[in-house]
Amino acid sequence: MRKTVVVTGGGSGIGRAICRELASLDWRVIVTDIRPDAAEETRELLQGDEHEAHGLDVTDIETANALATLVSSRWGIEGWVNNAGVSRMRRFTEISEAEYDTTLAINLKGVFVCGQAAARAMIAQGRGGKIVNTASMAGKQGGVPFLADYVASKFGVIGLTQAMAFELAQHSITVNSVCPGFVATPMQDRELAWESELKGSTVEAVRDSWVADTPLGRLQQPEDVANVVGFLLGDKSDFLTGESISANGGAYMD
Repeated sequence: MRKTVVVTGGGSGIGRAICRELASLDWRVIVTDIRPDAAEETRELLQGDEHEAHGLDVTDIETANALATLVSSRWGIEGWVNNAGVSRMRRFTEISEAEYDTTLAINLKGVFVCGQAAARAMIAQGRGGKIVNTASMAGKQGGVPFLADYVASKFGVIGLTQAMAFELAQHSITVNSVCPGFVATPMQDRELAWESELKGSTVEAVRDSWVADTPLGRLQQPEDVANVVGFLLGDKSDFLTGESISANGGAYMD
């Protein structure tokens, strides 16, 4: 019987790659994004049928719970990927309170809100499940330029992942996170432009520095992250929980 997974932030970048990978592994994928049209574009790319697209603001508790209830009542929920996230680059002294609040709301509160919705549905179903959170190598080190609010949010995701894993283990629910590095996505394109401006450099020079910082010698692709998520949702990771997998080509090793 086909298993069902909900993916947040599935409208582009890493989220879209995760949806495509999971569909190829015969999951029924519920693609969600704050932009319903982007979620639908991803759904149209997926192999197989029975996939769905929904708009979702991950900070909205009522909407997240309603979606989890809907999906659980129709098929059940075996997997949930908390992938939605944002970034912007500012010097630490120039990050506004509103920008800080937005970053933590989407990147950290969103994992909390949707993680709760997923866990409640899985507990009610009584057959366990798997939750995967997208963190970052910036959640394991503070030495990242111009991303203090993002770093704070991703450190929080890693801690929350461990806390969720500890409490939900009794319900046979595993919780892990994946920590990407320099991933070639639209978000990265924006960060390249921001960092080059803040450093008084060029996009090409910054990109070259990111490649130089990655021992495997190339920028990471969204599919590199999606492959790890597929593993974490699969049967071969059944005894793995509370971990934050550094999937970044060696750019950060722990």
